[in-house]
Amino acid sequence: MENSSSIAVITLYGLEETRSHQHVFFAFTLLVYLLIFFFNLTLIIIIIIEKTLHEPMYIFLCNLCVNGLYGTAGLYPKLLSDFLFESHVISYAGCLIQAFVIYTSVLSEFTILTVMAYDRYVAICKPLQYHSIMTSLTISKFLLISWSLPSCESAIGILLNIRLPLCGSQIDKLYCDNWSIVKLSCVDTTINNVYSYIVILIHVSEVLFILYSYIHIIRACAKSSEEMSKFMQTCLPHLITLIGFTFSTVFDVMYSRYGSKNIPQGLRNFLAVEFLLIPPVLNPLIYGLKLSQIRRRVMRVFSIKLDILKIINQFIIHLLILP
Repeated sequence: MENSSSIAVITLYGLEETRSHQHVFFAFTLLVYLLIFFFNLTLIIIIIIEKTLHEPMYIFLCNLCVNGLYGTAGLYPKLLSDFLFESHVISYAGCLIQAFVIYTSVLSEFTILTVMAYDRYVAICKPLQYHSIMTSLTISKFLLISWSLPSCESAIGILLNIRLPLCGSQIDKLYCDNWSIVKLSCVDTTINNVYSYIVILIHVSEVLFILYSYIHIIRACAKSSEEMSKFMQTCLPHLITLIGFTFSTVFDVMYSRYGSKNIPQGLRNFLAVEFLLIPPVLNPLIYGLKLSQIRRRVMRVFSIKLDILKIINQFIIHLLILP
């Protein structure tokens, strides 16, 4: 019998059926990761350099993009390296770190979306009190909670996992996660299970709070076409993000805990990474397209770059036609 002290590496078996096309998957995964990096970093830079965007909604959006980069950094670099090597292993310590990063990112996403919902609720339902409620101190507290609460939750989960002796070293996924590590244990895991359900309940309550906020927001916006237009502009992207991320996370949780091994490996892999594949790509696109201030700033930046390229092009042509 093995235990956690004697297990040096964990083997990830999620890529076993992709060996014959691993270079194709590597190229596709690299493209997706580059798109995630480009879209999110572009939005972060735009919000930082544009002073008119230094408002609570955009500050929280910037943190949402930072969290997207943080979470995908826990998956994609290791996944890309696995496509290039025959052996898909990760050290036990690395496995715990990867689980911590991914879980922190997932929990932070829900917390940031909750804070964003509260911000929209105050802006639309209590507009006269908005600036007195959403002060710099309040924003700082919300940001601190958005990162510290998920980090503490994930750290406790990892500490509970460390105490478990393991009877195996094979995980049938593309990456390490808390539940997969728990399933390798050969002792009673009731404490881990109870704690995980407590964490789930905490973040389910966040989703319920968001829905409660939006009931009031929709009621307030339904009174006039102008308010409804405001809702479509600023709140609809947030609602789309929430729905997409919630469903993708639920899919992963349900598959991890109750999924059947009869499901094809390719589909299992997709369900396992969907929450780190679709939301990080769609979030900046949805907000960038729907929020007019961001859209105008992005267009301005790219128009400036195009003008610079035209000037450079004309200069090169001028040099070429010189005698």
